[in-house]
Amino acid sequence: MELHSHTEEIFGSMVFNNAAMKAKLPDDVYSALKDTIEEGKSLDAGIADIVAKAMMEWAIEKGATHYTHWFQPMTGITAEKHDSFISPAPGGKVIMEFSGKELIKGEPDASSFPSGGLRATFEARGYTAWDPSSYAFVKGKTLYIPTVFCSYSGETLDKKTPLLRSMEAISKEGTRLLHLLGDTDVTRVTTTVGPEQEYFLVDRKLSYKRPDLLFAGRTLFGAMPPKGQELEDHYFGAIKPRIQAFMDDLNEELWKLGIYAKTEHNEVAPAQHELAPIFGTTNVACDNNQLTMEVLKDVARKHDLSCLLHEKPFAGINGSGKHNNWSLSTNTGINLLSPGKEPAKNTRFLLILAAVIKAVDEYQDLLRVSCASAGNDHRLGASEAPPAIISMFIGDELEAILGSIEKGIPYEAIIAKKMEMGVNILPDLAKDTSDRNRTSPFAFTNNKFEFRMLGSSFSIAGPNIILNTIVAESFSQFSDILEKADDIESTVLEIIRDTLAKHKRIIFNGNNYSDEWVEEAKRRGLSNLATSVDALPKLVDDKNIALFTKHGVYTETELRSRCEILLENYSKVIRIEALTMLEMARRDIMPAVSKYLADISAAAIAIKNAVAAADCTMQEDSISKISALLAQMYTQTNALQKAVDGAHFHEENVQGAAIYYCNEVLPKMNALRDIVDQAEVLIGSDYWPMPTYADLLFKV
Repeated sequence: MELHSHTEEIFGSMVFNNAAMKAKLPDDVYSALKDTIEEGKSLDAGIADIVAKAMMEWAIEKGATHYTHWFQPMTGITAEKHDSFISPAPGGKVIMEFSGKELIKGEPDASSFPSGGLRATFEARGYTAWDPSSYAFVKGKTLYIPTVFCSYSGETLDKKTPLLRSMEAISKEGTRLLHLLGDTDVTRVTTTVGPEQEYFLVDRKLSYKRPDLLFAGRTLFGAMPPKGQELEDHYFGAIKPRIQAFMDDLNEELWKLGIYAKTEHNEVAPAQHELAPIFGTTNVACDNNQLTMEVLKDVARKHDLSCLLHEKPFAGINGSGKHNNWSLSTNTGINLLSPGKEPAKNTRFLLILAAVIKAVDEYQDLLRVSCASAGNDHRLGASEAPPAIISMFIGDELEAILGSIEKGIPYEAIIAKKMEMGVNILPDLAKDTSDRNRTSPFAFTNNKFEFRMLGSSFSIAGPNIILNTIVAESFSQFSDILEKADDIESTVLEIIRDTLAKHKRIIFNGNNYSDEWVEEAKRRGLSNLATSVDALPKLVDDKNIALFTKHGVYTETELRSRCEILLENYSKVIRIEALTMLEMARRDIMPAVSKYLADISAAAIAIKNAVAAADCTMQEDSISKISALLAQMYTQTNALQKAVDGAHFHEENVQGAAIYYCNEVLPKMNALRDIVDQAEVLIGSDYWPMPTYADLLFKV
């Protein structure tokens, strides 16, 4: 008797996946659609009506009444417009219809989405087009159809289209390179991703009492409580019942949507947690991660919680990242980043590794750009996140192997040892030849690279577009050399040797948090783009425009528009935060401090009137300190207001505006926060107008 668990029964039940398609579609249509999904072949438009009818019938069985073309505009989140399946029928009735045309193409209003100057505001028409490589699914009462999004003139307005283009680029160049190495049976190279997702959970009712969490997604004020994360007792600790109930429901919802939610645990900071999925094809993994972020917030609401995806929702404790585990595989089942048992003899792996090293070194700026945002600037370089300096960790064994190739000497293998546990009943454990480095921005971990700089709210599309494209360029250059070679094997070794000589500066296996590394990186000539404002303009450097246009990932116009959008978004985020701080300071905090000051002053007078010789040193000292802080608050609030008003003079220049917000507005925000946080610990708890860090972090 075959047993099936509840999880097996529900997994993918709301997805129009391979099993659903096979059950609903004629064999020839199913075969054609499967070839499109798995091999990247173009879809015959003639079968669209058949697919649409089957998809609608399946969705209605799942309770759907509407459909939407689900797309990813350049807002960082997803977008959807719902249309019902109903069509008028004689006698005032309706029938349920969904055509191939409606499946393949939609026309949402594009006027209010960011375009970076790709079109005028009055040019409203936009198009969505079905992406058959990512499964449709039902959520609520709606059939969601993953789509790309473009303007009337054909430029991309989304993140999915360039991602698909980058996947085609690395497949094309990867296949070309592997054919030269003798792997002629390979017809497709695929990138896969497993994005770990960190997040905070706080009580929903408490979060609604914080305007900063409501408008900015992070606390703009807040003094640290007596305890933070210094005891390290939250990391991997026992999960609280309320959080476990949330995680249980979260898993169910994700599994229904075919998302391979695998790992859940408490993270380092109090109220912080992590979810990790199993690897998937990059395009699908990107869709699934966007969906995961939506489901996190939806399920949190049902448990009277708020899910915070900001990179640094609380000052003084760890922020949240999204570790992008990236790998390469072929349609023949080869993981191209797997070293094998004898990596020193795995020439193909070593050449692929050299290509990645070259790509990361030559395009440090682009990798930094891919993780640039106002939110992530607060996180990068802190104790829980890599610095803004790009480097690679490859481990002792691979560094030794590459060193032997560079020097032309035999490699002496590092022998893996046993770890003796010292307890008879415990087995000795095999020890890896290299440790892991959690401080590295881009670390090799057995058969993949872990890109650890991404912020928790990010779409993973941007970083993977860049990873795919820069590695495709390395493959292309290596293939150019090999196509002219008389001896492939010796030329491969020469390519590896030459790559290491030019690019080994990017390899660093030490502590990326140390001050010494900052100086060492400078000596090596590595870039240190400390802020998003430093990084983002690099997107449109000549070499980067040449890279993306060569591989057909972006046109120059599309690239410049994205740079403008990102810079404009940076300014808008800082402006929203500054205005929120001003409102909180003026309407809530200063009145509360004034009220406490008035009450304590009245109390001191009352005490002296009652007892002539009473000692009011405590009250007088508090009055003096709080009065001084209140005056400073007033001064700093006015200074921040003046800085915000001054941004008006930079409105015509997006880069100039971003620089202004970074250099003029942000420092004044920090100055105001410092004063308010000092005052918070001196004010009576009944007077403070909002939930404190202690309330938010420890009362879940």
